Amino acid sequence: MNGILPTGERMGGKVCLVTGGGSGIGRATALRMASEGAEAVIIAGRREAEIEATAAACRELGTAAIALKTDITREDEVARLVGTALERCGRLDVAFNNAGFQERRAPLEEQGTDIYDSVFDTNVRALFLCLRHQLPVMIAKGSGSIVVNASVSGMRNPNPGFSLYSASKAAAISLTRSAAMENAPRGIRINAVAPGRVVTDMMLRSGVGDIATVSAGLPLRRMGSPEEVAEAVVWLSSDASSYVVGHVLAADGGFLAS
Repeated sequence: MNGILPTGERMGGKVCLVTGGGSGIGRATALRMASEGAEAVIIAGRREAEIEATAAACRELGTAAIALKTDITREDEVARLVGTALERCGRLDVAFNNAGFQERRAPLEEQGTDIYDSVFDTNVRALFLCLRHQLPVMIAKGSGSIVVNASVSGMRNPNPGFSLYSASKAAAISLTRSAAMENAPRGIRINAVAPGRVVTDMMLRSGVGDIATVSAGLPLRRMGSPEEVAEAVVWLSSDASSYVVGHVLAADGGFLAS
């Protein structure tokens, strides 16, 4: 492989799974995968109307799409999700483990154990469950690509007011790297994308600040879009990044370097 694939063909013929695919980065990635020639995209999420809308938009791009309401913190539902991919599509080539949860900005002592559980169940436990069920399917066929949606919050400290989110994303990055080293000899590439300040509903709900104020403090003087992060995810997912393993790609507009 020479690492160069024509735009529009990077997902050519691949069966892809996206968690948290109803909005934001997940939705943008599912649509980008469809536009890049994916054979099928399985879209998982808790909000049925949103994932159905994403699936419909993928079909308009000529790709088969399945929307499956899933709570990825529950192992039985993760098993059903991966099982549906196998039953309906015969294989799983790419997985984007995107679903996440961020607490509202507050000092650590004001965060309750219920918030801790929500953050770590979604960002760490659910990632473990997804990997646990995705990997055997890919190992059986000797190939596959998995991308984890991490965050620059797991790479750069401090992040005042978001201690739990930062800790959970650091754990997700460590889990990604360990899983990558275990599975590279089996033909499976695992990497992570680490978005910076990106305009999503989750970001706006978190209390990080208004768009204009946050943008003024960034090197590019603007926040990123879900579509820009989706480009990074598709590259990591595709054979164009065939020699990239265990990498955390910061899609952050220079935030880490500033």
